Formats: sequence, structure tokens, C-alpha cells
Amino acid sequence: MAPTTLEIECRSGIGTVWLNRPEVRNAFDEGMIAELAAAFAAMAADDAVRVVVVGGRGSAFCAGADLNWMKKMAGFSPEENYVDALGLAEMLHALAALPKPTVARVHGAAFAGGLGLVAACDIAVAAHEAEFCVSEVKLGLLPATIGPHLVAAMGARAARRYWLTAERFGAAEAHRIGLVHEIAPAATLDTVVQRISAELLGGGPAAQAATKELIRAVAGKPLARELREDTAQRIAATRASDEGKEGVRAFLEKRKPAWRPDAAPSGRARD
Repeated sequence: MAPTTLEIECRSGIGTVWLNRPEVRNAFDEGMIAELAAAFAAMAADDAVRVVVVGGRGSAFCAGADLNWMKKMAGFSPEENYVDALGLAEMLHALAALPKPTVARVHGAAFAGGLGLVAACDIAVAAHEAEFCVSEVKLGLLPATIGPHLVAAMGARAARRYWLTAERFGAAEAHRIGLVHEIAPAATLDTVVQRISAELLGGGPAAQAATKELIRAVAGKPLARELREDTAQRIAATRASDEGKEGVRAFLEKRKPAWRPDAAPSGRARD
């Protein structure tokens, strides 16, 4: 069944998931969360999709939780609240664990759960006027399910300020603390996303998936013998893989590897 809260595009190796509830500034509800999880699973399984971009239609990226959904949650039992929250946690994990590079295209508001989407992407690009907020404590709540992704993106020190104050901050500050990688005028936001996506298409798909696993495996780990052996095993496996051999051959033969969209047919060098 076609999604009702999303707009999905797939062109030239780039799959774009647009949050498409502009009338509520793309606020989450359980329906959108389920559709996002399904969209990420479908893109993970589609070999034609090399890069996944997440954006929002209308005036905002995502303003957080839908008011009607929040009213419904207020009447939930503890077990119902757990199941509901787990759905959001699993959707964000599906995005973070996608074996393909992911890019957040952020404009307008990225609040609460919407900010979790930004943090779960590998790369985030924001318009100059974008605004961010971890707003949960002002509602007597906490940013639990989005928390692991946010700490990884902005660091614990910045989290202490912005989670506890729930103050809004702009794109320049988001860039300073590492939450977003690049900021740009709104008129050029798509150009920046396209440039980054083109760079991502140049990498080997299997190598990119393995690199994402490598980052998760080494982040925060001491440089012990076990880790050194693990990293040596990873590069050895990559060197012996078909993709690794093709990449080295292409480099030595001064041609583009077969996985590149602009590679010559049958791996032949271009004139």
C-alpha cells in the first residue's frame, strides 16, 4: 500500500523520503513512524538505491510529535506507552543502521523526534534559518528514544545544555556542536545535498556498508589487541572481496570502478 504521510522518490541511485504532512509541519504520529520504518526497510533492500536522503515538505523538516497523537498517549497504559515508544526507537534504529549512506536535508523546524531523525542520519545539511530544539523536559518528559542518536551526534556536553534547558538554537550553533555537517542558504540547500550525494555515489556500496559497521565497532573503544585484530580482519576481508579487487584494479588501470554511475560499460576506460 502506498504511504499516506510520505512522498518517496528514487532517481539515479538516490532514494528520497519526504515527510509529507505539511499542514502539521510534518509532525510525527504512529502512522508516519510505521511508514518511515517500512520505507527505510524497502530502501535497505533495494540495490538500485545507493544513497538515502530524508527531507520535509512545506515549511518545516519535522516539528516533533503530533498534538492528536500526544493526546492519545496521555490515556495509554504503561504497557501501551512502552509499545508506542518502542516503535519510534525501532524506526530510528532502522535509519541509523541502514547499510547505505544517509543524508538529512533540514529546513525550518527540527524539534524533538524530528531532531532524532537528523541525528540518526550519517550526514546532516541544514538551511541557515533552520531551528533546532530538544523540547521534551518542558513537557515533563525526556528525550529517551532519540537520546542515543543525539549524544552520538552532538556529544554529551552539548546535550547537558540543550536537553536540560530545552532552548531553541539555530543552524550555526548546530554546526558548531557537530549536530549538522554543513549549513547553506535555503535556495542552495538542494544543490549541497546533490553534491554530497554525488560524492557518496563514488564509493563502493559494500565498502560503505562495512565502513558504517566499522565506525560502530571502533567508536569509543580502547586500542586493545582485540580491536587491532578485528580491524585487521575487516580490511583483509575487504581486500579479498570482489568489490575491493575491482576498486584496486580500477585505480591501477586509471578508470572508474564498475559501481560508479558514470563508469564506462564493462569497466572499460573512458577516452
